[in-house]
Amino acid sequence: MMGIYRKILVAVNGSDASFHALTESFRLAGSEKSWITAVSVVPAYEGELELAGTRDIMAALRKPCDVALSKVKSLAEAGRMLVKTVCEEGVVYERIADLADAENSDLIVLGAREGGAGRHLGNTTSRVIGLSRTDVLVIPEHSTIGLGKIMVATDGSRFSHAATDRAIELARVHGGMLTVISVVDVPPELHAESPGTVDKIIARAKEIVEAVRVEAQSAGVQAVATVAEGEAHEVIAARAAKVGAELLVMGSHGRTGLRRLLMGSVTENVIGNAPCPVLVVR
Repeated sequence: MMGIYRKILVAVNGSDASFHALTESFRLAGSEKSWITAVSVVPAYEGELELAGTRDIMAALRKPCDVALSKVKSLAEAGRMLVKTVCEEGVVYERIADLADAENSDLIVLGAREGGAGRHLGNTTSRVIGLSRTDVLVIPEHSTIGLGKIMVATDGSRFSHAATDRAIELARVHGGMLTVISVVDVPPELHAESPGTVDKIIARAKEIVEAVRVEAQSAGVQAVATVAEGEAHEVIAARAAKVGAELLVMGSHGRTGLRRLLMGSVTENVIGNAPCPVLVVR
C-alpha cells in the first residue's frame, strides 16, 4: 500500500535530539516506503575571504556539517536505510524550508530536545513550521513514533479540517485508531455570567468532533470523539498521554509573509509539552 509521505527531509544539527528524530524517521519511512534526505546547515561566512585562507575557512565552516552527516551515514548503515545527505549554507530555517521545496519533500522531520526546564522548541523549529509549505513532524527526544494510536485536535476551522483529513488518511492507510478532541477554553466568569453561552460552545464542539468521527468511520477508521474543558494545550497534551497516543496531529494557521513565522500559541505549546511526536499539517 502506497504511503502518504513519499519524500522525507530530516534536519540534523549534531544534537542527540536530531539524531533521535532521524532514527525515528527510519521507522516512518519503513511504514511509508519513503525516500529520506538528511540536511545539515552551516551559517554563511560573513567575513572577508581574501583576508584569510579561503580553503581553510570553508573547511572549518563545513566541519560541523561534515561531522553530523558522517554520523547520519553511520546510523543509516546500521539501520539498513538509504539516506541522501546534503550540507547547506545560510540561515538554518530558510535553508531547510527551501530545500524541502527544491526536493519536493512531503514531510520535514525535526527533533526537539529536553532540558532542565522542559522541552526546548527553539526558534528554528517554530520558523520552519512557519515557512514550510509542507507538513512538519516534531519528535521529542525521548519519544517514539507510531501510527497505531493517532490523536487529532480540532476547533472546526479550515486549518483543523486539513489536520483531521490527514489524521484520518494516516489511520486508514496504517490501520490505526483515531481519537478526536476539541477543547473548550472559556474564562470562569463566563460560566457564572452566561452559562447558556458556554453550553452552546460545548454543544458546537461536540458537533465538530462527532462529524469527524463519522467521517473517519465512513473511511473504515475506528474513532472516538471527546470534548474537554480547560487550557487547550494542557488538556490536549494530558489527553494524548492518557490515551497513549503515538502521534498527535494538529493544524497550522495558513498565514503568509512574516506572520507565517509565528505559530499559534496553542500549537507551539502543545509541541512543547506533548508526550509524543506532533505532526503539524499545512
